[in-house]
Amino acid sequence: MNPGLLLATRNPKKKLELQQLLQDYNIDILTLDDIEGIPEIVEDGLSFAENAIKKAQETAALSGHTCLADDSGLVVDALEGKPGVFSARFAGEDSNDQKNNEKLLNMMKNVEENQRTARFICVIALSSPAGGVQTVSGVCEGRIAFRPNGTGGFGYDPLFIPQGYDQSFGELSAQIKNSISHRARALQKCKPLLKQFLES
Repeated sequence: MNPGLLLATRNPKKKLELQQLLQDYNIDILTLDDIEGIPEIVEDGLSFAENAIKKAQETAALSGHTCLADDSGLVVDALEGKPGVFSARFAGEDSNDQKNNEKLLNMMKNVEENQRTARFICVIALSSPAGGVQTVSGVCEGRIAFRPNGTGGFGYDPLFIPQGYDQSFGELSAQIKNSISHRARALQKCKPLLKQFLES
């Protein structure tokens, strides 16, 4: 039987992205939708690492599975690091991708092109059911567009143009995005750790 890995997410687009990035592993990949009774973990940390560690440890303990959790977000220099750890709920508790993007564009409306630098940051935490945890991180530098472009990906992807490209994450193919994204870079660092966790 293949060892199983639980992804601490119910986001179908994030699940698909992680599954694509982990497809060369001979493991069963589960998400929170596959296991009953796992509550939503409150992300109240002050950093991406704090949130990822909390999600991974609590979900692993509750499920009995090795758990991979990530916390990621957009850091915009002109906004002094916002939205940061509040990226998913930037527009408030009832926020969604469209509302978050609209708020970001509104706050950036008077920012010149050369001042629109930003980066996506991802911290991945791997936890065993016993609570042993390790973290890795990945960063993708880029800039904020003046309007949404493309319908691919999720979150701020239509607004984020990665360094070295003229198209947004929302326009680039999944194959290209999965080779340069913050999450892809973190997962590359995570693979040796994942091998150790699953073998032990």
